[in-house]
Amino acid sequence: MIPASRLIVGPFNRVEGDLEISLAVADGVVSDARVTAPLYRGFEHILQHRPVSDALVVAPRICGICSVSQSRAAAAAIARWAGAEATPNGRVAADLMLAAETVADHLTHFILFFLPDFARSDYADRPWFSAAATRFRALHGAATQDFLPARARFLHLMGLLAGKWPHTLALQPGGSTKSIDSGERIRLLAILAEARRFVETQVIGDDLERFAALATPDALAAWGNESEAGDLRLFLRIADDLGLQQLGRGPGTLMSYGTALCSPGLWRDGVVAPLDLTSVREDVSHAWLAGSALHPAQGSTLPDADKEAAYSWCKAPRLNAQPVEVGALARQVVDGQPLFRDLITQHGSNVRDRVLARLFETARLLLAMEEWARTLRPRDPFCADITLPDSGSGVGLIEAARGGLGHWLRVDRGRITGYQIIAPTTWNFSPRDAAATPGPLEYALVGTPVTPGETTPVAVQHVVRSFDPCMACTVH
Repeated sequence: MIPASRLIVGPFNRVEGDLEISLAVADGVVSDARVTAPLYRGFEHILQHRPVSDALVVAPRICGICSVSQSRAAAAAIARWAGAEATPNGRVAADLMLAAETVADHLTHFILFFLPDFARSDYADRPWFSAAATRFRALHGAATQDFLPARARFLHLMGLLAGKWPHTLALQPGGSTKSIDSGERIRLLAILAEARRFVETQVIGDDLERFAALATPDALAAWGNESEAGDLRLFLRIADDLGLQQLGRGPGTLMSYGTALCSPGLWRDGVVAPLDLTSVREDVSHAWLAGSALHPAQGSTLPDADKEAAYSWCKAPRLNAQPVEVGALARQVVDGQPLFRDLITQHGSNVRDRVLARLFETARLLLAMEEWARTLRPRDPFCADITLPDSGSGVGLIEAARGGLGHWLRVDRGRITGYQIIAPTTWNFSPRDAAATPGPLEYALVGTPVTPGETTPVAVQHVVRSFDPCMACTVH
């Protein structure tokens, strides 16, 4: 046996924010991983003692990629505290905004962040390399040239729905302050039709309905082999050749807060249980933060940059003292989609299926968005007036593109006295906890192959990018 050596990988390109990973490598594979979020930002401090309405302005600035998600969670926390409900139009408009951001994120991750790694010279001897290099080469691949105009057009939806993107102020506890008239609804449907055509012709290579109806691994395999149309089929061929369904297996527990399209729950040992968040604790034993493991409703964020044994600014959220994986794969499994129930039973969570789940969800969301847009009633109100109480607490739980996002709010005499956020990448990229249990990415990296001489191992990058990290949200 060769003694373990240490390898520092990072900073990473094509991820949101700052990330470093320390690896122990023995016998050609990763034997231990420590994931570091090296940047502290302090939004939870910025929100302290401000009027509650400031959360709707400040929280979306946590991220320029996930800003609608942060805005939606902040509005939901205030609505829960105030006992308010959005109008039907406001709820649909908010669902459309979040779905638009999610679809844009999923396609951006697939085409711009994840696939370029397969155009690297490391794979020059593979039979699919020429096709991958033509389509996916960073900056210059044909897929990038096809996607960027389509993405810009798709994000025009945000102008119609939210007034602007990112950092809209339209989302409010009572719905949306940006009403949509009859002409704008027609334009929404036209843009969604364009998005459908792009995804069907360039990405999936098939009708959304037919792809979203795939229900078994055998059906998926047959579908992938029946044609060469679409970047997804090329990815599936690459994944089969490289065994990506065997790479980056997570700890096995998946969580979803639920969406307008997917039910909430906790998947563990082949069973979905109701989601009980009373046992959530934010462990800080290996974070550069002071304090003890608390529920976010009572939590705090106190920097301690000189803390011994710490190696990340990311907390370690745990549910029932266990790490959980969140994201599109978790949503599909918890929701009971038979294809992903079968896949996770076969291989656990893994690189291929995390990516596949995002495109499956993209198809489902685009189909749902077409229906949601048709239900808008331009003459009806989009936002309800609400009265804010003087004091109390609330929580806003939503599903961002990368997974479950929670905002926990405490208020006293109209001022914020506590604001804690657990972002999706906080769950997935958490450090060890007091019991030395690794976070989901740290767990998933163990066993990843490292070729002699590699300083930025390509397989490690596949595992990391399969989670689509947003480190800016992680350290908020």
